[in-house]
Amino acid sequence: MGFFGPHHQLAFIFGVLGSIVSFMVFLSPVKTFYTIYKKRTAEGYQSIPYMVAFSSSMMLLYYGMLKTNANLIVGISCFGCAIEIIYLILYIVYAPKRDKVFTVKWIILFNLGGYCLIMVATNLFRERSKRVTVMGWVCAVNSVAVSASPLGIMRRVIRTKSVEYMPFLLSFFLTLCSTMWFFYGLFLQDLYVAFPNVLGFLLGTAQIIIYVIYKNGNKGVEITEKMQKGDMEGSVGDINPCFPDHEQEIKEITIVIAEKPVESDEMKA
Repeated sequence: MGFFGPHHQLAFIFGVLGSIVSFMVFLSPVKTFYTIYKKRTAEGYQSIPYMVAFSSSMMLLYYGMLKTNANLIVGISCFGCAIEIIYLILYIVYAPKRDKVFTVKWIILFNLGGYCLIMVATNLFRERSKRVTVMGWVCAVNSVAVSASPLGIMRRVIRTKSVEYMPFLLSFFLTLCSTMWFFYGLFLQDLYVAFPNVLGFLLGTAQIIIYVIYKNGNKGVEITEKMQKGDMEGSVGDINPCFPDHEQEIKEITIVIAEKPVESDEMKA
């Protein structure tokens, strides 16, 4: 049937590889949330990528349940939903009040409200194949949104010339994940899975390139701060009489002042 035929064995291999990489993608923000936990604040971080990832996992879970022989999609989507819920709870706990309100509002409207609306809309179609088609397009749009969600962070990196808020592992594993799921969809002739991952690969590659370009920006900021701190300490040292370099000068001044009255008394005598 040719290379582009439904090679189920190759599809299964890439599906397993895609599931493994997806598992690592879902775990890659652990370091970020550990940093948030240590700082006791999520200020500077965005919740949008995690809300979009949660929505995508929910949609793919429903798509996998509608479609036959999609156990790999169902399995990794279940795990994705669970881990994204944990991330969003942690974000809400440590985020500033303004970001908390924003995140909760969009979880209710976008994740829960949107999901329920799509489920009702797809169930209006009696034929299962039509429901699969509708959910396929919904999942394709969601996958594109997941791939594009870090664009705000990329813009911030370019503006600040710092990669502090751009997790490299997440960008790397998203690129690798897009590659695996592209071949999975290609071998199964599932365009709803294959097509969005082309964009995911391109955007993931762009994130890695940006990270490589600006990865030394953080070091530059730290060096500048240390130099400024050193200059401040040097300025304080110039006026602080407690530094050893100035102790001898102070003693000499004290001795001169103390000796002058003695000389004047001798002259009077």
